[in-house]
Amino acid sequence: MTETNGEQRSRTAAGVLVAATVAAGLMTGTFYVFACAVMPALARSDDRVYVEVMRDINDVIQNPVFLLGFMGALVLSVLAGWQARRTPGRWWVWAGAAAYVLAFLVTVAGNIPLNDALARPGDPAALRERFEDPWVAWNVVRAVLSTVATACLAAGLTTWGRAARTAAAAARRRPAGVAPQGPWREAPHAPRR
Repeated sequence: MTETNGEQRSRTAAGVLVAATVAAGLMTGTFYVFACAVMPALARSDDRVYVEVMRDINDVIQNPVFLLGFMGALVLSVLAGWQARRTPGRWWVWAGAAAYVLAFLVTVAGNIPLNDALARPGDPAALRERFEDPWVAWNVVRAVLSTVATACLAAGLTTWGRAARTAAAAARRRPAGVAPQGPWREAPHAPRR
């Protein structure tokens, strides 16, 4: 039995959605750890240590592994949203992509400028005063947004899985010679859920 182009595209789209969900989940975990462990631990430090450690974190986090997850979640969630445009779970996927895009924008417009300001020379107490509260607040916002993104992408993936199982069951019952409906397209007679 050979696989049709539609089945191959469906498998590829499902793989992209899985990868987007995993990448968004990794970013959610990263922001969550900062919110509930890293920043509260640093809050106990004196100003000089606080600034030095945050500068080190900001340098070290700019590595290929982090950037793969950070940028990958963005690209993959948007691609998954585009690929899901005719699927039963499209609204979940689009909501997940939109939430991650917002989390990305919060990072670019909120956290990164604060990181850049902290990297400049200056009095540690003054640098920390301008950095700590806004950075923590923006981190919580992006943690919540990326959590929403992960949950929505997972819901889209679950919906796709149900549709794929339904399509596979229908294909087993279909008489020979009748064209199959892929899991990414609803049959015209299929009820909407």
